[in-house]
Amino acid sequence: MRDAGRLAAAIEVLTQIEERHRPVRMALKTWGESARYAGAKDRAFVSGLALDALRRRRSLAWRMGEESPRAAALGALRFLWDWPPERIAEAAGEEPHGPGVLTDAERDALERPRDLAEAPGAVRGDYPDWLDASMTRAFGEGRAAEGEALSHRAPVDLRVNLLKTDPERALKALAPLQAEPTGVLPTALRMPALDPADRSRAVEAIPQFSKGWFEVQDLGSQIAATAAGEVKGKQVLDLCAGGGGKMLALAGAMGNSGQIYAYDSDARRLADSIRRGERAGVRNLQIRSPINPEPLKGLEGKMDVVFIDAPCTGSGSWRRHPDTKWRLTPETLAKRMADQDQVLDAGAAFVKPGGRMVYVTCSVLPEEDEDRVAAFLGRADGFALKPATDDPKLTQHLTAEGFLRLSPLTAGTDGFFVAVLERTR
Repeated sequence: MRDAGRLAAAIEVLTQIEERHRPVRMALKTWGESARYAGAKDRAFVSGLALDALRRRRSLAWRMGEESPRAAALGALRFLWDWPPERIAEAAGEEPHGPGVLTDAERDALERPRDLAEAPGAVRGDYPDWLDASMTRAFGEGRAAEGEALSHRAPVDLRVNLLKTDPERALKALAPLQAEPTGVLPTALRMPALDPADRSRAVEAIPQFSKGWFEVQDLGSQIAATAAGEVKGKQVLDLCAGGGGKMLALAGAMGNSGQIYAYDSDARRLADSIRRGERAGVRNLQIRSPINPEPLKGLEGKMDVVFIDAPCTGSGSWRRHPDTKWRLTPETLAKRMADQDQVLDAGAAFVKPGGRMVYVTCSVLPEEDEDRVAAFLGRADGFALKPATDDPKLTQHLTAEGFLRLSPLTAGTDGFFVAVLERTR
């Protein structure tokens, strides 16, 4: 495909997302099925442009003076991909595959855009207006910069599985993909974000991936798992195990000692935990499926660690799922808050005296984070806050209350919140 066809395809995908409210992955899949002629580089281009346009939808609309899928795609090429206006004009106007000749207003916007420094904070930060109060609570005057950082492309992080290998051997295996140590956790490696139009690196193609040597997992998620503390020989319950990402990190730290129990309210999601656990060499895992009656019976008051990767809005992962921030509503946030209250109350019953409950969200919104912990402490007896980490490399990210708050701007990770609650009696 030529530039003209790629640009038109990206606009088509963005239009499907806006008009039919389709998730970006579904819109891209539908386009791909109808464009069998498109090669791998074409698909990477269209996907990259659509995702970048979604990441910066508001700031691109401000600079272009128009909020539309076409304006977003044109603006992304100019202001994010550094295409000169002449190249954009050539691609847009090429017959018969281009999306149409540039208007005078579009040419003017591409050459003399509105000054983004004059835009409101929510526009500069590329998030909905209704979230501005929440972002201000979380980040104060730095909210626009934090939102802007959540609009960048994310790197690919990997966690070395110590049940199968060590960081040195893993680095050698990943040399073709230019992985490097993060310098934060010894088991955390990183591959830098690619040029927007390039194909993503196929980690799964490395033979050692199939052998279970490493997993794709954001550094922030890996850090959150370390808040469980020393877990070797312990009894650990992952109460919202889902696909098993943090469960595998906990299992790796346990070294196949003790016992880890994985539960999720959706039995279908646990299927991935079983498969991934087998590949990773986990031998101390018990799956507790909600299909069975009273799946967690017998665990009450016996767990050293109850790990809660709570259901949330996912605002901390906007870099990877940019369409979700435009679909988020106050009603969805309220539903997630209720879910979080419920899972905290449920988890408390399994913590033994002296044990800890680790509450984690991939959200940057205080309503889902410190507010939920405060509400829990207000209705629960026998729990006390503890600092979420004592790692000297991470204590800079602790709040005054001892919560751990990570973000792309401050920690180079997805947005995460971690609270540690110890049962005192």
